Amino acid sequence: MSTYAIGHLHDVNVGPDIVDYLRRIDATLEPFGGRFIIHGGPATILEGSWSGDLIMIAFPDRDSARAWYESPAYRQILPLRTRNSRGDVFLIEGVDADHKATDVLAGLPADQPLG
Repeated sequence: MSTYAIGHLHDVNVGPDIVDYLRRIDATLEPFGGRFIIHGGPATILEGSWSGDLIMIAFPDRDSARAWYESPAYRQILPLRTRNSRGDVFLIEGVDADHKATDVLAGLPADQPLG
């Protein structure tokens, strides 16, 4: 199942460290099949509010995503980002192409009230 590394970053100081990080990250993704899906950019807010930058990197599966994040190559450049931004980073699995919204209901306990 495809897995995504998601970063919601704030207060990014785009100085020499971030420039170095950006120049080096693509090479860390290649061995694990990672590729950028979203890399910042303006958001059109339809509901609520939003601040910061959203980054989404796709991997073939959770093991590949975890191996990338824990790889020596990525660990070497990670401080370049963490010293110059704040935010949340996590892994989350995608869904199959035929996924329907009601599929999540199958995972609910039988005694959980709906609504």
